[in-house]
Amino acid sequence: MSFELHSDLKRDGIPMGEFALCHVLLINDATYPWFVLVPKRNNVKDTINLTQKDHEQLWLESRIFSTAIMDIFDGQKLNVAALGNVTPQLHIHHIVRYDNDPAWPGPIWGKHPLKPYSDDATKNILRLLEQADIGGFSTL
Repeated sequence: MSFELHSDLKRDGIPMGEFALCHVLLINDATYPWFVLVPKRNNVKDTINLTQKDHEQLWLESRIFSTAIMDIFDGQKLNVAALGNVTPQLHIHHIVRYDNDPAWPGPIWGKHPLKPYSDDATKNILRLLEQADIGGFSTL
């Protein structure tokens, strides 16, 4: 059975690349550098549903990607969360935060409507990810 991305993630995410385990999507909200890592496993809702090997790989990929995006976007704080209350497919949010962002210091959820990226801005983020030479990550 091939992997299928949840419709919410297809709607809100822009494919950026992948690791051995995870797809990497940019959430289409230009307010924040906001990405999700989605393990390429069907019927997985929580990290505890992964095999031990996949669980370890997920957190390795998360750490590598987290370090890269904090460097790329010169972040002050990184929020990493796996909620899944609305979109049940396991996906790990990675949100670069600043003390002057619109939701600071609170969570970003539901603060404002998504502000879509322009095509040029999306291409720029993809170029930044390519230039970062993130170990184990390949852009699309």
